Amino acid sequence: MSTATHAETKTLKVGDVAPDFTLKTNNREDWRLSDFRGKKNVVLAFVPFAFSKVCSAQLPSYEAELDRFKDFDAEVVSISMDSTHTLNAWARSMNTSFPLLSDFYPQGNVVDLYGLRNPAGMSNRAVIIIDKEGIIRFIEVQDSPGNMPDNENLFEALRKL
Repeated sequence: MSTATHAETKTLKVGDVAPDFTLKTNNREDWRLSDFRGKKNVVLAFVPFAFSKVCSAQLPSYEAELDRFKDFDAEVVSISMDSTHTLNAWARSMNTSFPLLSDFYPQGNVVDLYGLRNPAGMSNRAVIIIDKEGIIRFIEVQDSPGNMPDNENLFEALRKL
């Protein structure tokens, strides 16, 4: 299995202004990236599928580290092309407290905006860190959806902000 990653997407690179978006959370509330401008760093975790094995390991690993993310003044969210209903059930099954964002309709609009659509149609697995000024400071895109990002790379990037 490949462990290669990329530090840019099809549309974005480190140093770019993060495109703003609004998505529904698993609780069907609006979540806007722009609401965090000037307030918090944001960690966007793009995942291919709710309830899949790797995604169901990745998100609980973030939940276990939420205090550590808070130490870096970072808001963590997950983005997938699953429906809010699916994401709500998934969040309950994993006992996650951070928002799971639905890019369900229009299908994959934010995934495409961020250049992360996999040739198979779902989102690539990727982590993007956006600083308080709205600038992308870290990108890690997995070559294989079966690979999980290394949390230590993520925290090292947050340390540098």
